[in-house]
Amino acid sequence: MEEWYKEDLAYIHDVGHSDYALKSAPGILKILAQNNIQDGLVVDLGCGSGLSALELTKVNFRILGVDLSESLIAIARTRVPSAEFRVDSLFKIDIPSCNAVISIGECLNYLFDGDNNLQILVQLFERIYNALVPGGVFVFDIAEPGQVIENKKIRSFNEGKDWIVLVEKEEDQEKLVLSRRIITLRKVGEYYRRDEELHYLKLYKTADITEKLRRVGFIVENMSGYSDYKLPHAHVVFVARKSM
Repeated sequence: MEEWYKEDLAYIHDVGHSDYALKSAPGILKILAQNNIQDGLVVDLGCGSGLSALELTKVNFRILGVDLSESLIAIARTRVPSAEFRVDSLFKIDIPSCNAVISIGECLNYLFDGDNNLQILVQLFERIYNALVPGGVFVFDIAEPGQVIENKKIRSFNEGKDWIVLVEKEEDQEKLVLSRRIITLRKVGEYYRRDEELHYLKLYKTADITEKLRRVGFIVENMSGYSDYKLPHAHVVFVARKSM
């Protein structure tokens, strides 16, 4: 079985790329408050290393976090021992009755699960709608087409005190798929250990996702970010509400 966000990338993602989760948390809490959701269970799909979960537990929400990465879940369990975390596909897990569902960081785009396609995504929307209490909300973001200019590759480099990560991105604009080749170097003892992962993301158009959510029964609002935290180019936040 192929793995993603293995030990080294999970570590680097947690210590070096925490801004997305931490800066979106105040906006998520604001959305919940605007919908009179002050407590209860929040299901975090693609919970990563538990950064969002920690911020939510600080204000007394209960958390069920789900992620395919055993390494990320191990970090999350250490960070937020009061929350429940499961290693599983967000497309397959049973979603219990809850006040809110969140999915932060383009998790719904990832093609880690071979079953992921638009039909499976709509089925997930239906399961979330049925699991939410009346007045509950589903808050998530997606990556749209236009991440990379066609026939171009974008390469980036980032480093911390004991790690280096190199990323090469390319977009297939016909298939609407973004690929990320990620090479990591992590210092272990005297030497750096190398690893590599290849991630694929299915890119979705805002209008298509909005239409699917509305067909399920949600009242939908699109935003460019989580309150004051604006997302990068070609990313959209959805707030999908279940009516009372």
